[in-house]
Amino acid sequence: MARVLAPNALSITRSFAKPQGWKYTLAIVFAAQMVSAVGFSIVFPFLPLYIESLGSTFDLNTEMLAGMVISAQGLTMMIAAPIWGALADRFGRKKMIMRALWGGALMLTLMGVVQSAEQLILLRAIQGLVTGTLSASNALVAANTPRERVGFAMGTLQVALWGGVAIGPLIGGVLADHFGYGIPFLFTAVLLSVGGLIVAFGIQENFVAPNNRTTIRPTEILGGWLQILRAPGVSLVLMLRFLVGLGRSIIIPIAPLFVVSLIAGELESGNTYAGLVLAVSSGTSTLGAVYLGNLGDRISHRKVLLFCSTAAALLYIPQVFVADVWQLLALQGLSGIAAGGLVAAPTALLSHYTKRGMAGAVYGLDNSVWSGARAAAPLVGASVAIWFGMRGAFAVAAVTFAAIALTTWLLLPADRKQRAA
Repeated sequence: MARVLAPNALSITRSFAKPQGWKYTLAIVFAAQMVSAVGFSIVFPFLPLYIESLGSTFDLNTEMLAGMVISAQGLTMMIAAPIWGALADRFGRKKMIMRALWGGALMLTLMGVVQSAEQLILLRAIQGLVTGTLSASNALVAANTPRERVGFAMGTLQVALWGGVAIGPLIGGVLADHFGYGIPFLFTAVLLSVGGLIVAFGIQENFVAPNNRTTIRPTEILGGWLQILRAPGVSLVLMLRFLVGLGRSIIIPIAPLFVVSLIAGELESGNTYAGLVLAVSSGTSTLGAVYLGNLGDRISHRKVLLFCSTAAALLYIPQVFVADVWQLLALQGLSGIAAGGLVAAPTALLSHYTKRGMAGAVYGLDNSVWSGARAAAPLVGASVAIWFGMRGAFAVAAVTFAAIALTTWLLLPADRKQRAA
């Protein structure tokens, strides 16, 4: 029987490793993105509470440490992402995804055994230098997808991202409540390792370096960035990406603490409720991303961006006044739908505004801007919470989304689909 099954197994293995067009590549990257999103987001609901349990060597404020632990990764990723993106165009996008996933697995393992909040913040900073799966995944998919289907492809990747982010916090909250804070970090490391294996064996990238050279010239990298930034609409889209990241991330450091304040009688389930709030928002974002990304391919991504930013602004205003966790859950779920379009539309617009051969550099810059927003947002959120209370962070988020809508309406140029019409 072994002789009968072995050829079939070998055939399946070869088929799995053989690229079968852009949809096949999208499916494999989707799986890896989902696994990595689950892994990275598992720690979201309890990071501030983990910091509180670790204590500070220098007796720093818990809210400020909560902002720093999230900002540290975003800040270093902001620096590293455009460099990794440029290297992806030179050495291949598949290698960049594998590097990010396995590097993240190592960092998360170490985070589970730290002894102080400051040690955790340091490892989060190093994590930002070695990871960055989102830009590498976007670049790989964009480089292999027909231009007229980029919106659909990017929306699909957002489904993987937000679907994973929806599942991860809920798993992390339950694991933390039942097994302590160390186990979720180890579980995350395993998931990221599996994601790296999916990419290693699932994708065979036929990558050829520009001009068949693999040498690195800083002047060429810098020139490529300048060429991208000078393209009409690109700088404005990147600015909007920063504002989207700011609006989406500003409540993350205070969300667990805010949820605990809403459920004073059920403190033993604080991690689970905090994970549920993040999970609901991310879950509805998956629905919004795939539908609105596909809609953008048909009616223009600029229109989708304008509609979603307006909706998000209106939905964040009542969150300032919520009285219980279920009201917050409902409003986060609705605003999550708009968030799906807010992430997918700018990503697709960058593909429309730039040349295909520079996908790695484009999405490296994009990830740098997104990471910068994620670095700034928690510090802004923590500062607002200290000065004006935790509800003030929701008000600032609403103002940010309103600024995105106004800028899109007044300044953003039409995408190519509109121009052709």
